[in-house]
Amino acid sequence: MQIFQLLKDSFPSLLSGLGITIEIAVISLILAVIFGIILGIFSISTSNILKSIATTYIYIVRGTPLMVQALFLYFGIGQALNVRFDPIVAGIITLTVNATAYMAEIFRGGIQAVDHGQMEAARSLGLSYSKAMRKVVLPQAVKIMIPSILNQFIVTLKDTSILTVISIRELTSAGQIIIARNFKSLEMYAIVACMYFIVITLLTLASRYIERRLGNGNKR
Repeated sequence: MQIFQLLKDSFPSLLSGLGITIEIAVISLILAVIFGIILGIFSISTSNILKSIATTYIYIVRGTPLMVQALFLYFGIGQALNVRFDPIVAGIITLTVNATAYMAEIFRGGIQAVDHGQMEAARSLGLSYSKAMRKVVLPQAVKIMIPSILNQFIVTLKDTSILTVISIRELTSAGQIIIARNFKSLEMYAIVACMYFIVITLLTLASRYIERRLGNGNKR
């Protein structure tokens, strides 16, 4: 069948695009976790300034489309500063900025889900607020948050397809380039969709498995 021949001919290019997709998603999520922890702590801070910073950032980022954020960074800021961004760097920054807002909410919810008595007990033992948060609260919160973090990774992976607007040759863009050569849009988009579906299904199954393991661990 033609579609199998098309898959065979285009698979190296698609696999390269998938590799870039996964690379961008992984790096962006790692950075988003780091910044998300900071912003999540800001959002539950007793300081009104820190809380306002977190709230403003989250509202702005979550209230604007990812595509607009990518265009604003790559073309808008690039033109204003007279800087030519590397597309992959711009893509990572865009996804990091976007995912950080969602990760901050995940961390805020996870931290607040830990019994407040844990913090009080740690403080009564002489630990500072930051040390109690780092040594006692966050380890418990992370365990609660792992399924949500994995789900955010799936969302971020799908969001990479939007980065075609700034000329990143990820999976969707690789498919578009092949279509420009052979005009087989139906078959190619079906192949691209299947590749996304397989990767995301595997990640979803892994997320559910980890969630079950964590759930069984909590019952012991």
